[in-house]
Amino acid sequence: MSTPRPQPPPHQEHAPHAHDDGHGPGHDHHPQRDQGAGRLKVALGITLTIMLVEAVGGWWTGSLALLADAGHMLADAGSLLLAVLALAQAARPADTAHSYGHSRFTVLAAFVNGLALLAVSAWIAIEGVARLIQPQPVQGWTMAGVALIGLLANVAAFALLHGGHAHDLNRRGAAAHVLSDLLGSVAALIAGVIIATTGWLRADPLLSMIAAALILRTGLRVVRESAHVLVEGVPAGIDVAAVSTQLPRAVAGVSSVHHVHAWSLTPGDNLLTLHAVLAPEADADLTLNAIRNWLRSNYRIGHATVQVERSGCDDAAGCAPADGRQ
Repeated sequence: MSTPRPQPPPHQEHAPHAHDDGHGPGHDHHPQRDQGAGRLKVALGITLTIMLVEAVGGWWTGSLALLADAGHMLADAGSLLLAVLALAQAARPADTAHSYGHSRFTVLAAFVNGLALLAVSAWIAIEGVARLIQPQPVQGWTMAGVALIGLLANVAAFALLHGGHAHDLNRRGAAAHVLSDLLGSVAALIAGVIIATTGWLRADPLLSMIAAALILRTGLRVVRESAHVLVEGVPAGIDVAAVSTQLPRAVAGVSSVHHVHAWSLTPGDNLLTLHAVLAPEADADLTLNAIRNWLRSNYRIGHATVQVERSGCDDAAGCAPADGRQ
């Protein structure tokens, strides 16, 4: 980019992507992605196997907790498969129809998985109320044995997924499903022991409903976080109003900043655009580099688009601070 001539038209500079490999959005291929796909596939195999075991066990023993957990696992198997497919889509390079690449497929998968968690929790709660009103006979010890097998398998699957990247909503959503399976197995195990030792049949639906409440909490969190990304909400830790006020003080040559917009492709992959009004004596190239470095070091902005202007903003609405104050 050359130094602006007198009365230059606004121009842009695109900061390089913050990833160490220097690729822009849509080109950040990481070894963690392949490793994550492998773990998801193993977790999928475990979930399908235990789903069959618990479905047969629930039918044999008459346990709602086991049948609910088996139904939950069926939904989770679909969710894990969706997570695997989303990773495959995210690995595709950017093209003319998707200039930022396909990485947001993982966020979409997390959103769908969160909605599935909400549906599963509602189904378990409805069935639990019916069983509380009219308890059904349950074979306690057999139920507890099957639940113990499911618990051990779910612990193994959760261990595979829990160590994933903190910003990977797709993998976190899949792990949340497995965790809810684990909770369902714990509830079924406890209910089986209670029924076998005391004969209290309502322990089965009651503990199922407790597990449903925990599943609901997890589902709401996954839906809220993924929806925030999908509607291009401002990433956590970025205050666009603070950027407008702090950047001119921190970077020499910047008179004012307006039209600040921040969003993320996926959690941790943050983008930002802004207009910067430069002082007449400011060197455009040096100032742009300083802006880019400041955004990266203070707000972890991986990709910034900066439009340089030599005159003030002529859009009153767009120049107002982000909180609406004049």
